[in-house]
Amino acid sequence: MPIPFLEMTGISKSFPGVRALDDVSLSVGPGEVIGLVGENGAGKSTLMKILGGVVAPSAGVIVLDGEPMTGLTVARSMAGGIAFVHQELNLFENLTVGANIFIGREPLRGGLLRFVDDRELNRRAQPLLTQLGADFDAATPLSALSLAQRQLVEIAKALSLKARLVIMDEPTSTLTSSETERLLATISRLKADGVSVILITHRLAEIGHAADRVVVLRDGRCVARLDRGEIHAETMIRHMIGRDLKTVYRAPAGPPGDAILELAAVRTAYRPDQTVDLDLRRGEIVGLAGLVGSGRTELARTVFGLDAPLSGEIRVDGRPLPPASPAATIAHGLYLVPEDRKRCGLVLDFPIRSNITLANLGESARRGIIDTAAEDRQARIQRERLDIRAPAMTVRAGSLSGGNQQKVVLAKWLSMRPRVLIFDEPTRGIDVGAKNEIYRLMRELSDQGVGILMISSDMEEIIGVSDRVAVMHEGRIAGLLQRGALSEQAIMSLAVGRLAA
Repeated sequence: MPIPFLEMTGISKSFPGVRALDDVSLSVGPGEVIGLVGENGAGKSTLMKILGGVVAPSAGVIVLDGEPMTGLTVARSMAGGIAFVHQELNLFENLTVGANIFIGREPLRGGLLRFVDDRELNRRAQPLLTQLGADFDAATPLSALSLAQRQLVEIAKALSLKARLVIMDEPTSTLTSSETERLLATISRLKADGVSVILITHRLAEIGHAADRVVVLRDGRCVARLDRGEIHAETMIRHMIGRDLKTVYRAPAGPPGDAILELAAVRTAYRPDQTVDLDLRRGEIVGLAGLVGSGRTELARTVFGLDAPLSGEIRVDGRPLPPASPAATIAHGLYLVPEDRKRCGLVLDFPIRSNITLANLGESARRGIIDTAAEDRQARIQRERLDIRAPAMTVRAGSLSGGNQQKVVLAKWLSMRPRVLIFDEPTRGIDVGAKNEIYRLMRELSDQGVGILMISSDMEEIIGVSDRVAVMHEGRIAGLLQRGALSEQAIMSLAVGRLAA
């Protein structure tokens, strides 16, 4: 193990009513890749916020290059060579890629009146994008990029700081397999250059690929430190949750019923040259696979009524849905659990109970006035059903872990008795324990006759959960695979257009 340049010793942190960290220690040597794992709420983010100077510890010592860092601030942390790649992106849509990478550090030109030197800015930014294998340039407006592409911009911004330690929080949660491989290669290059990385991810295979050591947190305490030879998914999971977990992908209880959702020659504005035909039956989980940019999310938005189809028909129980009308779609019992739960699925400043009842206020209102007692009753039912872990239903939704936030989004729709549910990346950024709960719930719903359309970039999830898989390529269904024919090779062949429909 290299001699540490960073040591965090005896770190504890208490918030009102919660002990987030309890006597946690962490050391990092030059060119080391440390995997930091644990369930949502284990304390990973709090520990990194303390390292970044965002939050002050209640107890403990941070030593950087042999010097105790008392009163650590964000500025001092950055000056010490610590850079963050956050799970929730901190980017400006009204600026270019290059301007986002060098925000606050722009090269200037001119005399008394100084202006940003866009040419020099882009010249400096472009090699960082090339290093990450980005398919866009520094002059591209950020607003034109997908979520996966924006993640690469965030990583490039951290690399531009010439950091000694880069902390990556779920950096691959929105990336394709090839993009993930490029990122892991970037981590290897950083390591070779003496730059250290703390990698936080729920994708344990990536930890096994990249990490030299692993630190496991559970309930705010360090419960295991694993050297390279001890890094196995089963071992990490056992320490993370305190027991062995075998994620069982259950088969359906019985054969699917009649078609409940039908797409007939649907054309979306995203790929107007292609049409989509697809059916979903009662009690069936259909996985929608494909590479980022294949049109999966755009199809889901069109089915839910957020975007109007250019042509074709969408039917629920044989009845056509009005185009571009989420209200009509909801009235038919078809609901969408969006990919970006924080921006599109929740009102973060609202309490949990209000988020659960927001889409169906008529159930908890009397003469136009919200009945908080009725809200509480509905929220308690869903809290028990989904095991939403929070001190109270009056807690802000934005304060919850990712897994519990996803449960609140689900609770909102489950309280309205869905007939069709569209899940867009249902377990993105969620720990293994919460994933297992989501899978169990999906199968329970399908066994009750609910039709589920699941968009996922997680190949194991697609293969394990789905009864059938529709694979999209460039805006069309490239092929349909039955459960018995599912394999990574078969799905990827269709996703890259190697097989005919």
